[in-house]
Formats: sequence, structure tokens, C-alpha cells
Amino acid sequence: MVVTLIFIAVLLAAMLIGMPIAHALVLTGVALMYHLDFFDAQLLAQNLQAGFDSFPLLAVPFFILAGELMNAGGLSRRIIDLARSFVGHIRGGLGFVAIGAAVLLASMSGSAIADTAALATILLPMMRQQQYPDSYSAGLLAGGGIIAPIIPPSMPFVIYGVTTNTSISKLFLSGIFPGLMMGLFLIFAWWWIARTHRLAPMERVSWRDRLRALGRSAWALMMPVIILGGLKGGVFTPTEAAVVAAVYALFVSVFVYRELDARGVWEVLVASSKTTAVVMFLCGAATVTAYMITLADLPNELSRVFAPVMDRPVLFMALMMVFLVIVGTAMDLTPTILIFAPVVAPMAAKAGIDPVYFGFMFIYTGCLGLITPPVGTVQNVVAGVGRLRMETVIRGTSPFLVMYFVLLVLFVLFPQLILTPLKWIH
Repeated sequence: MVVTLIFIAVLLAAMLIGMPIAHALVLTGVALMYHLDFFDAQLLAQNLQAGFDSFPLLAVPFFILAGELMNAGGLSRRIIDLARSFVGHIRGGLGFVAIGAAVLLASMSGSAIADTAALATILLPMMRQQQYPDSYSAGLLAGGGIIAPIIPPSMPFVIYGVTTNTSISKLFLSGIFPGLMMGLFLIFAWWWIARTHRLAPMERVSWRDRLRALGRSAWALMMPVIILGGLKGGVFTPTEAAVVAAVYALFVSVFVYRELDARGVWEVLVASSKTTAVVMFLCGAATVTAYMITLADLPNELSRVFAPVMDRPVLFMALMMVFLVIVGTAMDLTPTILIFAPVVAPMAAKAGIDPVYFGFMFIYTGCLGLITPPVGTVQNVVAGVGRLRMETVIRGTSPFLVMYFVLLVLFVLFPQLILTPLKWIH
């Protein structure tokens, strides 16, 4: 139990004084090394390097690059224009546009931050022009943004699969139907808000303009077809799918839509490289901590805590989700996966829980942390893009977060909602 206290105390203390999470993780690993009288600088460096020396993790930089190319190359904007042309005329139509665009973009990038930034940059000014309440508009865009890590391709699924040795392809497929359900729950919540606040519709678009919007977005819409079709047909692995996505986005942005020149491509490469460096350093830092956690036998300590409910899978899952929700309020999704997934995944296996189902639930619950204060990474993105107070975004996110928690309860009580569609697809 001393090891657990040291782990939590050092990590939280480092985060509270403003230390970057990757540095905090390395410091936590060093603290555990000293506690176990096992400090070795060479071992520290080896584990740091081993954290990102993984072939499947190559998917991460390529999906990041694909997301940046989509935003800079006009793919994201055309998807939003398509959704607006079909549903913008409904009361509160821009909200339904945001949901439709969020689902479509999720099937292309896999990054909650990239999708949220694209949605907020384009739609938030339009919502203000239609006199939508800033709070609900920002809350909806944040809620729609976290669909991205659920519908494949998904960077968090890649990181979870590598960390826990779970099939990434199956994790990808497990997110399709739940991701669509998230969209449906958002539609219901926004319909209630639009009806209550009598939000104005936009002007109806003619079918000729709708077909033009469909034609302009056809190249963008082909990306999820290629990626999901290739994965399902066994044409390429998830890592190769990331490369295909990046190359396709580059081709469309430069040669089809012609919105990126050489300078634009360079800027995208620089931006995606910076993001990749942050993520991969996190992976390396978390590996140091994970190694020491394993050496200190922390997984068995947690197993003893959860031992009374190990023979009751539903109760185990409920308690585990509560634990992950609490963690998510203080920690971003990537470090949550890297630190806790290797610890709790074996416990779930001992409890007789399907590893793919548990992996999906882990990522879904972690995504809720992206729109849960005080960290709320996605909420911060919307607040930054829209120049809004964080309190405004948090207040507006509340109804959508409630709907997601209802969905979480359904997933815990009825695992078939995830496992049955997975069997159909697989």
C-alpha cells in the first residue's frame, strides 16, 4: 500500500505545481525506483526509449498528420458544408450540422482535439450569427468532439491496444455502433434544447445546392470508406491504415482541392511533428512509471482491493468505471491509458470480462474526462477558439455529459450493445 501512496502523492504533487504530465510521470518512476532501492539511470533511459519504440505506435504520428491535413486542406470544411446543406434548415439546425459533421469527421481523424478545433472554428461564429446561446453551442461542439476517439480510426485505441496487447482491429470495430449511439443521444439532447430555446433555423438549401455540396465533399467522404473497408477486408493493418489516411489526405488537399501549397504542407508537417513529439514523449515517460508499477507489484495490490467483486462482472465494471471517471477529471486520456490500462486490464481478464469490451469501456470513460472539469482538455479547446470563459463551456456541456453518462450506464448493464454489433461486423 505504501507504493500506491507514493505513486499517487508524487504524481499529484508534480501536477499541482504545474509540471508537464510527461515530466511528472518520469519523476514518479524515479521516486518509485528510490523507494525500492533500485535506481539505475541506464534502466530509466532504456524504458523511456522502449515506450515509443513500437511499430504499431507508428499509427499515432500518421493519424495526427492526417487530422492536420484534413483541417488545413479543406476536407473538414467540406464535410461541415455538406451537413449544413442537408439539415441546416431544421430548428436549431446548426446544432444538428455539428453532430453530423462530428460523426463524419470522427471516421477520418481519430483525434478529439483536432475535430473539436475544426468544428469550433467553423461553426461557432455561425451559431453566434444565428443567436444561439454561447454556452450550449460550445457545450455541443465539445460533446461532439469526443466522438472522434470512439469511431475508427482512433489514436486512443491504438495506444490502448499496444499498451495492453489487445487487438487494435477489434477495438476499432467495437467503436462503430457506440459512436453512432453517441451521435443519436446528442441529437436528442440538442432537439430538446432547440425546442426549449426556440432556436432559429437557417434558410433551406435547394436540392441542386445539396448535390453540389455532396459532389464537393465526395473526395473527403471516400476516406472513411477506404480506411474501414481496408481494415475490414484485411487489406492493411491499423498502422498501415494511418499511413493510407495521411497520404490520401495529402493527395486530396494538394492535387484535388488545391488548398495546400508547399508552404502549407511544411506548416502542417511542423505542427503535426510537435504534437507527435508530445504524445510519444508521454508514451516513453509512462513506460518508465508502468515498469516500476509492475516491479512494485501494484497490480496485485489493486487486485486485492477489487477482490470482493471479481466474481460479479457488472459490479466490477461499475466500480472500475467510477474509478476511471474520477481519474479522468484530473488526467488527460493518453496518460490515463498509459498508466492505468496495463494495471486494470489484467484485473478485468481475471473477472471474466471480454478484453475488447473492457478496452472500449476504458476509452469511452476516458473520453468523458475530456469534457469533465477541472482538466477538460476538449472544453479548453472550445473555450480558446471561441474566446469564452471556461465556466460558460462547462455549463453548456452539462446536458450532453449527462446523456453520455446515461449511455455509460447502459453499456455497463448491457455489454451486448458493444459485443453483438462487433460480432456482426467481424
